[in-house]
Amino acid sequence: MPEPVAAQAAPAGGAGAPALDETMLAMDVVDTIRHADRLVERELEGTDRQERLRERLREIYKSQGIEVADHVLDQGIAALEEQRFAYAPKGQGWRRSLAIAWATRGRWGRFALAGLGGIVILWGIYHFTVVAPRQREATAVTRELQQDLPRALRAEHDRVLAGTQDATARADAARLLAEGEAAARAGNLAEARARRTALSDLAARLAAAYSVRIVNRPGEPSAVWRVPAANPRARNYYLIVEAIDRDGRPVEVPVTSEEDGRTARASRWGLRVPEAEFERVRRDKLADGIIDQPVIGQKAAGSLATTWTVQTSGGAILSW
Repeated sequence: MPEPVAAQAAPAGGAGAPALDETMLAMDVVDTIRHADRLVERELEGTDRQERLRERLREIYKSQGIEVADHVLDQGIAALEEQRFAYAPKGQGWRRSLAIAWATRGRWGRFALAGLGGIVILWGIYHFTVVAPRQREATAVTRELQQDLPRALRAEHDRVLAGTQDATARADAARLLAEGEAAARAGNLAEARARRTALSDLAARLAAAYSVRIVNRPGEPSAVWRVPAANPRARNYYLIVEAIDRDGRPVEVPVTSEEDGRTARASRWGLRVPEAEFERVRRDKLADGIIDQPVIGQKAAGSLATTWTVQTSGGAILSW
């Protein structure tokens, strides 16, 4: 408990403002009560709490050799209940907050500048590593859809028309061009690219010229037969053939397997033929190890079809 302020009893007589000593003593009473929280809680219970509190305070001051008049004690008790000597801070207005921030700028300014610098650096990294690449990609995609792809589609279409008079091929080229341009206008990049690739493949197939001949090399089969899974009592017969250009180089062509539906580009495949054709080739090779007429098909430039010199359904296999 803080030491009470020593004071003399108030002078008797006259009404008027309380003496300074009485005011100081009343404030001391308030401070004594405030620092004795348990005393306040205990003494202020009940209807005669002020009287009991007055007696308790009188004992406290008497034990310290200080005589305090009753009216001074009453002033202290009343001041405590009215919060007269309690400090009540003013509200936190924006002007006060701004003034405090300005006054303490030396403490938080360095951290604020460091934080701001970190934010700027992070934003720069994000912009140059994420935002800028996305913007460049979006610009490139837009340019491709609006300019590059339409030009490429038209160029491949014109290439097809220049390389063939085949009505079917020309109709396929017109369809692919229309689908590709529609996809580009709709912003469908994948579909537009796919139609451009299809047109390019069509032009390449039309431009290709090659012969189809039976493979006739030591250690390699020239013909095979297979048992179809759907009919174990049947046999399918195939000649193993390859596509060769005029310079003797292999040519890869699209081939679809009738066994699993897989399509792949291959220069060698199995061509399905009747059993009689299979037996003819087998006997020819067994006779002297040489097939007398190995070339069985011709693919001319400007055409998609191959002209065969043997009977064939056109069915094929990719492995044997």
